[in-house]
Amino acid sequence: MVAFFEFVIGMKFPLLPLAALAAVFLPAALRGQAIDLSTDEWEGVVNIDCSVLIPDYREPWNAGQPSGGSGTGFLIGKNRFLTNAHVVSNATKLVLRTSNDPRPHPARIVHIAHDCDLAILEAEDGEPFEKLKPLSIGGLPKLNTEVIAIGYPIGGDRISVTRGVVSRIDFRPYSHTQVDSHLAIQVDAAINPGNSGGPVMQDGKVVGVAFQGFSGRVAQNVGYIIPVPVIERFLKDVEDGKYDHYVDFAVSDFAIENIAQRKALGLVDNTGVMIADVEPAGSAGGILQRGDVLLSINGNPVFNNGLIRMEGEMVNMNEVVERKFAGDVLDLVILRGGKRQETKVALKRFDPYVRLGEQYNQRPRYIVYAGLVFQPMDKSLMDSHQINDSTASYIFDNFLTEKLYVERPEPVILTSILADEVNTHLSPYAHSVVDEINGMKIRTLKDVREALSKEERFVVIKLLEKGRPLVLRRDLAETAHPRIMQTYSIRDDAYLGLE
Repeated sequence: MVAFFEFVIGMKFPLLPLAALAAVFLPAALRGQAIDLSTDEWEGVVNIDCSVLIPDYREPWNAGQPSGGSGTGFLIGKNRFLTNAHVVSNATKLVLRTSNDPRPHPARIVHIAHDCDLAILEAEDGEPFEKLKPLSIGGLPKLNTEVIAIGYPIGGDRISVTRGVVSRIDFRPYSHTQVDSHLAIQVDAAINPGNSGGPVMQDGKVVGVAFQGFSGRVAQNVGYIIPVPVIERFLKDVEDGKYDHYVDFAVSDFAIENIAQRKALGLVDNTGVMIADVEPAGSAGGILQRGDVLLSINGNPVFNNGLIRMEGEMVNMNEVVERKFAGDVLDLVILRGGKRQETKVALKRFDPYVRLGEQYNQRPRYIVYAGLVFQPMDKSLMDSHQINDSTASYIFDNFLTEKLYVERPEPVILTSILADEVNTHLSPYAHSVVDEINGMKIRTLKDVREALSKEERFVVIKLLEKGRPLVLRRDLAETAHPRIMQTYSIRDDAYLGLE
């Protein structure tokens, strides 16, 4: 059965699905027993009201669709509030409220990290919060120990708390981007819509941030919190005033548990995983090879199931990379061709991987020419346009596995054709991947603008896997372009992003 993740941000609409979601998350022993808190100890926990503008990928020249929601945050320092990135993504207005102060306090985003679903906010006027005590950050809780989830979930306007136990600590997908995986803690405390960004505490200290849970269609009483190692890495990353993102090892591996295979490779103990693939544009590109056996990372033996021992716990070997930053170096011991070797890998972000995830806090990029709309491929675009063209789907699905990003780091799709007499009968070309324009290979959206600027009598657009090219007479296209812009109320015929 497929595991469907659902965010626990308290969206103001629709109400019924979220009310149902809340019911399945709440343990039977605690239903109806959320504890209303009024002590000074929890005054640093705030309710966040958020107005958002959802980008319009179908008509990218428009501002977008207004929406809104609410979540929770908590004070971690002077006028610094920690919450989830998904609580404040695409925000146009943020307001903080406390349980003992009904006044709304406008706020703004200081740092946001979509890859680990965390953000830091500050109130525009920090004076009302100066007397509040910041919450202290603790450590990693042990299995089967009790934790308390605090926040402003649906069902009331005042702060509430629910209790549960830590049931698992594991390397898990984060549903905000749908491509990033990090350490996560599974709990059976009620993690309901509106709890997002709230502290999960143990012995008076924060041990995690509530952020996601399984839908009740899949599992009940299963919520997840972002643990302290991820929180601390985020806070350390932004110490210099900017967020630099997670780095990626950018290799895939598989376990070597078969006895005969281990003997053939010359492995005599329970260490070693085989490198199945190496991304050429990744950190290990040109250093590791397919078929290498990875024996240790920074002195930590890699067991044959891909786990290592850190701080007394068995964790995924990627946890070593998780705690590193751009430019940090890994010391590796590998087995290649039966010979033991030592090598180093300098870590960096792997940008092609990001394209496969959800995009936030950025305006959709596009070019409109004579009614033809060109946009760069990413997950948000594919979902918004519901693109099922076989070639486009193949490129998106195999962007990494077939190393398609090497030739096309930013595939461009002809997403729609705004009807006009100049582009009559061209609608079947919509949703196709652009290969060439006027003889120029299209690798990025900027290439489209350069190719269209060539002074040719005809504009010839070749599309992948399409037998005949799309052809426009330039003089007719140039005449039609302003007419189409006016008809469809398009102010700017292009947005290529911030330079």
